[in-house]
Amino acid sequence: MSQNLKSNACLMGTAILWGFAFVAQRDGMGDMGPFMFSAIRMLLGTLALIPIFVFMDRRKKARGEEITPVNDKFLWKGGILAGIIIFLAANLQQVGLVSVDAGKTAFITALYILLVPLCGIFLKQKTSLLNWIAVMIGVVGLYFLCIKSGFTIAWGDLLVLIGAFFLAFHILVFDHFAPKVDVAKLVAIQFLFAGTISLVVALITETNTVSDIMAAAPNWLYTGIGSSAIAFTLQGLGQKHANPTVASIILSCESMFGAIFGVIFLNEVLAGRELLGCVLMMCAILLAQIPSPSAKKDKIEDKKDIVKED
Repeated sequence: MSQNLKSNACLMGTAILWGFAFVAQRDGMGDMGPFMFSAIRMLLGTLALIPIFVFMDRRKKARGEEITPVNDKFLWKGGILAGIIIFLAANLQQVGLVSVDAGKTAFITALYILLVPLCGIFLKQKTSLLNWIAVMIGVVGLYFLCIKSGFTIAWGDLLVLIGAFFLAFHILVFDHFAPKVDVAKLVAIQFLFAGTISLVVALITETNTVSDIMAAAPNWLYTGIGSSAIAFTLQGLGQKHANPTVASIILSCESMFGAIFGVIFLNEVLAGRELLGCVLMMCAILLAQIPSPSAKKDKIEDKKDIVKED
């Protein structure tokens, strides 16, 4: 299997796991406050990641590969920066979900597929014309998939939109740090930091009882282990070798998978416009996989350089 295909498979796995998460997040807040929900899912995610990176370290040691030490400064720098960003992104989305329906939240959140290449311009990252076209097709597809009534901007919408900006920054941060450190450790530090801040805010601003927290256990168990520990690790592995714009397009399929799972498990029905949205999103993903002429040229030049060195 090629490295590109492996990266895409990891990112698609992330989108599938995230697709389940919107319903779990909203349902979980019927019993507990948004910051406590975020705190538990993130700290649980940290605990779930410990056996994962211990296992990965053993495999690397057996293969004679370099292992990123837990006290590595670059690793902690990336983990703390990603933790601050995901704390803001996750909690803005979580608070917004109190007043915004899941479909609308999914659309606004997934606008990071447009924000990532826009932010990348300021970081001097290249985005091909084909990728820009794929981004626009993906945004249109998301609109048809998620928005079923008149689109108006309310306070909750604005919170989710600001959260989408932070998710775009998070993808760019992972693009910078993930190729250089152990991904599972990076994600664990991220959630440890973000979960601790969320817990402090929850203890100050919310009133949560043990019975309320336990009533929401199925929701925070899934979001903590599935859509946090496993999904974010897959995201990091996928972004080791993926263009951030292409990664954001694939990750945005969380909305499409959310709709599909609604049909399978909740007996929901996809209307014609929603099916059109799914088709457009798949077209966007396929278009983003086509190498641009400049990328082909770079690969040819890289091969020439290798031949010269030999």
